[in-house]
Amino acid sequence: MIQTYTTAQKIRQLIFILAPILITQLGIYSMTFFDIMMAGKYRTTDVAGVSIGSSLWMPVYTGISGILLALTPIISQKLGARDTKSIPHTVIQALYLGLVMAAVVMVIGSIVLNPILELMNLEQSVHDIAHDYLIALSFGMIPLFLYNVLRSFIDSLGQTRISMFITLLALPINVLFNYLLIYGKWGFPELGGVGSGYATAITYWVIMVIAILTIVKVQPFAGYKLFSTLYRAAWKEWRELLMIGLPIGLTIFFETSIFAAVTLFMSNYNTLTIASHQIAMNFASFLYMIPLSISTGLTIVVGFEAGAKRYKDARIYSILGISGAIGLSLLCASVVFFFREQIASIYSIDADVIQLTAHFLLYATFFQLSDALQAPIQGILRGYKDVTISFFMSFISYWIIGLPMGILLSKYSSLGPFGYWIGLIVGLAIGAVGLFIRLLYVQRSHDLKRIQH
Repeated sequence: MIQTYTTAQKIRQLIFILAPILITQLGIYSMTFFDIMMAGKYRTTDVAGVSIGSSLWMPVYTGISGILLALTPIISQKLGARDTKSIPHTVIQALYLGLVMAAVVMVIGSIVLNPILELMNLEQSVHDIAHDYLIALSFGMIPLFLYNVLRSFIDSLGQTRISMFITLLALPINVLFNYLLIYGKWGFPELGGVGSGYATAITYWVIMVIAILTIVKVQPFAGYKLFSTLYRAAWKEWRELLMIGLPIGLTIFFETSIFAAVTLFMSNYNTLTIASHQIAMNFASFLYMIPLSISTGLTIVVGFEAGAKRYKDARIYSILGISGAIGLSLLCASVVFFFREQIASIYSIDADVIQLTAHFLLYATFFQLSDALQAPIQGILRGYKDVTISFFMSFISYWIIGLPMGILLSKYSSLGPFGYWIGLIVGLAIGAVGLFIRLLYVQRSHDLKRIQH
């Protein structure tokens, strides 16, 4: 990370940081993508089970790991303020916190998993696959949370290409073990969709080990001597991480859990509808990696400038990030609209599934513009360490407005399952507008402070 003086320099630095983040996010999400796609090629009940398991896991994972995202603006602002000596201690505390959270999730998950699946009234085969897939996935939970901390440290130094290389190295391993464990090749057991859970867990361990070796041996990370001192757990550091991270994690949880809630309501429909809905949602979530990556990149650069109190530069980065996100969202929406049947055929060979998935994908095109606003703005606000209002906005827009509207439209109109998607679209749009208003307020406040000083 370096200080920039012109718009051209800012564009180059943002792209330099952003492009590897995008590839990394797509690579990480590709694990879920390949889980569902390869399970779909195996059997329709397997893709339904894996999709439901994934939809239940993602809000938990993204919400909990969102807490650990607090490390990124904290480290970025320390770098901007030239306070590098305290960074190793902060990172180690985040690793301790990640370990504790992984253990808590596994304990709670073992208690609530069966009751949640029973509430969904699934076909028994789909129920069993979803349950066993999540159990398999849990074997990779600890390394996944620890890797998220290490990745935040790597990215906050502006070295996002390293995270990209780690992910690209791990992705073929995930696909290979999917192939071996889903289809039972080369002497491995044929586990169907459940095998994809074990494959992903193995991959999480690989990612963590590679990240540790990189941080120990490669500069500039090695210079921080991250693991040379055995620090004690420090509540003061945990408190700062939680004060910033909890609103971030809860915001992400409310965003992702709304999709899990919709899946819960979708369980009242047949397996064909569930599978088609989940496939369309999976691809829409795949495209969401673009604005999400822009969000992460903006947190890094805005945090760096805010830490140095260069608020005018932070504002310029904000404009560049949002403009780029909107442009890319229009491109993605066009691709989904014109190639929706081809996209559906990637996941399934069942003609009925393809046709219904293509219909769901029509609604996914409307997600793109709202995502292009709300995700980058959230990243900008995190760079300023302004996270609490975003949490309340997410809760209201998704759970107070979006979900109730979806329920009403699905039950009391001819839209059926598509009513839920319209409710989600409305919730996304309202959330995006609210966040934009909040951003204008925060930037104006910083401008006034700069003028006063």
